[in-house]
Amino acid sequence: MKKLRIVAAAVLAAAAGVLITPHAASAHGAMMQPGSRTWLCYQDGKTSNGAITPKNPACAAAVDKSGVTSLYNWFAVLRSNGAGRVDGFIPDGQLCSGGTGGPYDFTGYNLARADWPYTNLTAGANIEIDYNDWAKHPGTFSLYITKDGYDPTKPLAWSDLEPTPFNQATNPPADGGPGTDAGHYYWNAKLPSNKSGKHLIYSVWSRSDSTETFYNCSDVDFNGGHGEVTGVGTTGPSSPPPSIKPSVGTSPSVGTSPSVGTSPSVGTSPSRSVGPSVGTSPSGNPGTGGCTAMYHLDNTWSGGYQATVMVHAGSTALTNWMVSWTWPGAQSLTQVWNGTSTASGSLITVKNATWNGAVKAGGDTSFGLLGSGTPPTSVNNLACSVA
Repeated sequence: MKKLRIVAAAVLAAAAGVLITPHAASAHGAMMQPGSRTWLCYQDGKTSNGAITPKNPACAAAVDKSGVTSLYNWFAVLRSNGAGRVDGFIPDGQLCSGGTGGPYDFTGYNLARADWPYTNLTAGANIEIDYNDWAKHPGTFSLYITKDGYDPTKPLAWSDLEPTPFNQATNPPADGGPGTDAGHYYWNAKLPSNKSGKHLIYSVWSRSDSTETFYNCSDVDFNGGHGEVTGVGTTGPSSPPPSIKPSVGTSPSVGTSPSVGTSPSVGTSPSRSVGPSVGTSPSGNPGTGGCTAMYHLDNTWSGGYQATVMVHAGSTALTNWMVSWTWPGAQSLTQVWNGTSTASGSLITVKNATWNGAVKAGGDTSFGLLGSGTPPTSVNNLACSVA
């Protein structure tokens, strides 16, 4: 029945003339600055009709191997049982995919080649690190750098990385999000000195409230740059990132001087904001009803749209859940997958399917939907409760 629902959604989307890949927004983030391979390939491939078609040859090769789902889920390079483990847990040659035990196939991002999108940096400089917070969790971020002599045309091995992180941050502050492309954690870091040419920054985000761990590869070039991105959409660099902000609540960072340039890099917000970004409607108190819900508008086309609703469990596990909302206008629901829906006027209620009602404490699941009418960036009265 689950497969039938997904097929039905794809048929409806095809009739609308767009490429839609229903996806579970159940993962939680990726490096945005310096951008990870999945993040920059996602930026490179975005189109106006919701399809993701990378132009960069390395990104296109990754999609050929892993499928476009890997970019609809750019934030999902994770291992649920990682527990912060690195060397000895993730095999050599599989570092950029987090191994092969994650929820999606990211093996295409292990491809050894020198044409991945990359960020231009200056060795020894102080920069702002941005890490997307699709879902917020406490934990520690550790950043490793490749050794001198790194060759991007050879499979990445643990022996290619310096043995200790050059930077770590625990529970850094966040700007915007969750459940948005722009929302992110941020902190200051001093880049390693005496580096030149192509290198790779390997990030490990280890949650402190579970064993879930996230792994990201960010290609960089120490060429005197200030955060410009090369290889996304064009052959030239994009604008540099915003200047450094104070990293309140993080582990001490080295240096406080701002980076050069004030215009935003690809995918980052130019200024700090408060509250959820456009496209996400989080429900209220996480303790209310034992769960919360977030709505995200994924794709739009003339007269229709696709959205994802993420369900987060509170401090206790869920056995069943129910999400409800009202449309802000004359919208109507045409299809739901990973849930069962009822409608009464503008009021929509979605209960879990048989396979996703159980959610562990602090965990999450999601359902997708297709609707008709003007695409809403947010919905009204979004609420989650224990069914």
